[in-house]
Amino acid sequence: MRFAIQLVGLLIGLPLHLLIIAAMLRGGYKRFPLVFVYTIVDFLTTVMESMPAINYFRGVPESGMAELYWRIEVVMQVLVYAVVLSLIYEATARLASRRAVRTLVVVGALLVAIISLAVHYSPSLTRGEWMTPWTRDLNFSSVILDLGLWMMLIGQRKKDQRLLMLSGALGIEFTGDAIGASLRQLAQRNHSRSISFTGGTLGMLADLTFLFIWWQTFRTDKAAVPAADRVGREGELRSPESRARS
Repeated sequence: MRFAIQLVGLLIGLPLHLLIIAAMLRGGYKRFPLVFVYTIVDFLTTVMESMPAINYFRGVPESGMAELYWRIEVVMQVLVYAVVLSLIYEATARLASRRAVRTLVVVGALLVAIISLAVHYSPSLTRGEWMTPWTRDLNFSSVILDLGLWMMLIGQRKKDQRLLMLSGALGIEFTGDAIGASLRQLAQRNHSRSISFTGGTLGMLADLTFLFIWWQTFRTDKAAVPAADRVGREGELRSPESRARS
């Protein structure tokens, strides 16, 4: 059953990655380059993990799977931080105190990562035992950052629907990952397969929901082009006669 759910996640998730990349190539990558990079890397790392994961659930030994998983986890955590900070950078462009806000956010994010690593790391523990709570804490801090971004966007008079959709989808993924990681850690302590299965399923569903929302955000040309650029292009395409009549 667990193998079947993992397989379904791959069969749905990989096409969604490709749909997002194709949609962003219409213009969305220009405004959100880090989002574009994150989507490509996420797709590639998912492909890299797919065969070892399938072999693992089939009972085929994969000696390098744990090492590959944690290396990918570190890369993706760095990219996630970069994506969230880039969205905050975009959302604070019109704030008078944007420099102070951006500095505070970056410094706070780095401090959380460093302090959490210092608390959980121990040479006597296996990599999974200390990295699981560490990545959980990073996901939780990402939730806080994304929540702050969401509240900032909601409070703006002119709401950017693309930023709202992107940050909302990230919030779903972060929350699902944090809950899933907590359940997996609990499963390790209690040696419970059912709890581990529940945590993995919640994480997968959150990830698929996140990918679907991002695809919907970028899937049309109008959604991929900033409003100001779209107005400018429409003005350029209008004929002199139509502009004279207006």
